[in-house]
Amino acid sequence: MDHDGAAPGDHYDNTNRAFLQALMARGSLTFPEGQKLIAAILAAERGERGPGEPDSVKWEDFEHYIQAARSAVESLDFDIRATRHQVLNGERVWVFINAQSDAPTQMGTVRTPEEVSYLKRLLDAMFNEYNTPRMEVMAVDEAQALKVSRPQRSRESGVNNQANGEGSAAADRGLKHSEVLSLLSSLVAEGWLEKSRHGFYSLSPRSLVELWSWLVETYNDPEDDWQNIKFCEACKEIVTYGQRCSERDCTVRLHDFCQEGYWRTRRDKTCPKCKRPWDGKHFVGERAVTSGAGFQRGRGRKSGGSRAEVEQDEAED
Repeated sequence: MDHDGAAPGDHYDNTNRAFLQALMARGSLTFPEGQKLIAAILAAERGERGPGEPDSVKWEDFEHYIQAARSAVESLDFDIRATRHQVLNGERVWVFINAQSDAPTQMGTVRTPEEVSYLKRLLDAMFNEYNTPRMEVMAVDEAQALKVSRPQRSRESGVNNQANGEGSAAADRGLKHSEVLSLLSSLVAEGWLEKSRHGFYSLSPRSLVELWSWLVETYNDPEDDWQNIKFCEACKEIVTYGQRCSERDCTVRLHDFCQEGYWRTRRDKTCPKCKRPWDGKHFVGERAVTSGAGFQRGRGRKSGGSRAEVEQDEAED
């Protein structure tokens, strides 16, 4: 690119390498974040002090850096793909992914075997235990994340392990609660998980793109009418935060950012599958919990109340 700050050219230089390294370290990037990053890289390239001016970086500049980075990594089975953030009103996000990865172990390539096993239990909790026809949360709070810190062992499995000569050292010992909290914090910092203001952990846009095929293969049964992983009626991407049909057994879902455009193309606001009125008050994601009166009452107690009381309130709702 030109050192005087002009729009980047077609060649690949140190500024492109710096951009790619930063994207790999972050895992994901929005356009405003990309503007700040590129402005800082250009300022450093010119020997200037300070972060540079993000507004000077136009969409065409950002697009050039994305395309150049993508070309540089595609032969190594990596890719950079655009998706939309389900919580942040559909903001576009570019994610750096392993194009050949289809297992949650990608999230734990530098993790211990116990941590990798924990990640699988965490995903099972998100997409099985806390993803039911009554309540599709697909997220866990801290207490639920700690609940799966250790694998469930039956008496029968223990007997079988002894019979097979398997020592306790070879078995998955699980994680201490302090280790779980440290791991969760690390996964949030690395961009694999996101933590909401209500304290719920959910998969980030990066994780949803990278684990898309694995999630469908693992948690969906083609012969079952009910699918744990469901797709937006408008954009056909996975929905982990959005709206659902008011009919419990109906599988129609919409992202918040897709619903306005979707209903604009239809005669009436009824579910395209079961024809029930679509009220926009039935949710997928943590709002399935946080929109309930029980959750609000629980948060309103200054002393906190017991968790059992809050859960009872939610069950009543």
